[in-house]
Amino acid sequence: MPPQHNVKHIKIAIVGAGSVGVTTAYALLLNGLAAEIVLIDIDKNRALGEVMDLSHAAHFAQARVRAGEYEDCAGSAAVIITAGVNQKPGQTRLDLVKTNYALFQDVVPKIAQHAPDTILVVATNPVDVLTHAAHQLSGFPVERVLGSGTAMDTTRFRHELGKYFGVNPRNVHAVIVGEHGDSQLAVWSLATISGMRLKDYCQQKGVEFSEAAMEECSKRTKEAAYEIIRRKGKTNYGVASVLVSILEPIITDADAIMTVSRVGTYGGVEDVALSMPCKLNRHGAHQDVPLLLSKSEQEALRQSALSIKEVLSSLTAS
Repeated sequence: MPPQHNVKHIKIAIVGAGSVGVTTAYALLLNGLAAEIVLIDIDKNRALGEVMDLSHAAHFAQARVRAGEYEDCAGSAAVIITAGVNQKPGQTRLDLVKTNYALFQDVVPKIAQHAPDTILVVATNPVDVLTHAAHQLSGFPVERVLGSGTAMDTTRFRHELGKYFGVNPRNVHAVIVGEHGDSQLAVWSLATISGMRLKDYCQQKGVEFSEAAMEECSKRTKEAAYEIIRRKGKTNYGVASVLVSILEPIITDADAIMTVSRVGTYGGVEDVALSMPCKLNRHGAHQDVPLLLSKSEQEALRQSALSIKEVLSSLTAS
């Protein structure tokens, strides 16, 4: 069992010194959640350069940043995996899966060997498939292997709804579940503002509720990453801040609820990883209370699970 965490002694290891890994290290540094941040990358020179740069920012924070090897994962409260290739034009999602799965076959057992009590946080895409892979390759219990999943999509969704309704996104309670990808599901039946369902909120406010506008919010949420990648070639700030927000309740044992990816049975589909609201604390991610979905949402969740299962099956078959 992981020890009770004290921020003064917290070590976080990040595997992958690409833009997501480094931006996460920077966000973590400024957040003050860790006393030590270890950056691990196959390109040791790059990792060292990033650490030198980050160390100059560490002057304003209370944390030590250093480059390391897999053995330096020992004693980490969490190890974040951001390493992997990004999808290139003309490359299928399956090609991306195979390349990154091969990388995980190398990386995950090394982490598990040196940090057998850590919590694995997977950010590499396709995150649901690779969360499942990390669970299998590590031999860790399901609660100690989680993916960033739809935590990012949920943040984007609340941003879109907040913008549309003219309220702070923090006051919008709405989630995206399922795959972190095209089959993700907006849970409209449980979306609320001020404790009221969206239709009731509109009625109380004296404005018309628009299904079309809601679908547009959902569409923009789903397509946000594509839009950002088309314009700047990658996403890094949003996902880094989400990763830090996932780490915070793990480090502080806060029992916070977030939509993260975890292996389980969803919509009757067994042994698949996708996102549902989970309680996060120092022991990992726990699914204490099943989400109360409408019948159509239950079916959409099943389809999302089946689409991920199909990719998992193709991996084991190859």
